Amino acid sequence: MTTSSPTATTAKAHGRFIRGSVSKVRRVLDQIRGRSYRDALIMLEFMPYRSTGPITKVLRSAVANAEHNLGLDPSTLVISQASADMGPSMKRYRPRAQGRAFAIKKQTCHISIAVAPQTDS
Repeated sequence: MTTSSPTATTAKAHGRFIRGSVSKVRRVLDQIRGRSYRDALIMLEFMPYRSTGPITKVLRSAVANAEHNLGLDPSTLVISQASADMGPSMKRYRPRAQGRAFAIKKQTCHISIAVAPQTDS
């Protein structure tokens, strides 16, 4: 006998190795978490941050997964989980005075978004 779990109707998408710092991505994800898909897209379109592009891509991918794999209607979907984790840093070097090298760490992050149908509770 199988029991239906709440994650059975949750669709996820991950964006990995996205260039940008985790803190800058998290401030955008905090704004859209818990919103409907349509509201989140409108908010992302008019936010002045560079990280909204990759976040929009991951969000559209999660909704496409929900639509095609689970047969859910995109108009009823809500962003149930949105998180950003630190990825590996790319290490680059710049020349400095007297033959020294100055390390530059270019940060990356992993974005995870889960969408679920809206509950009436």
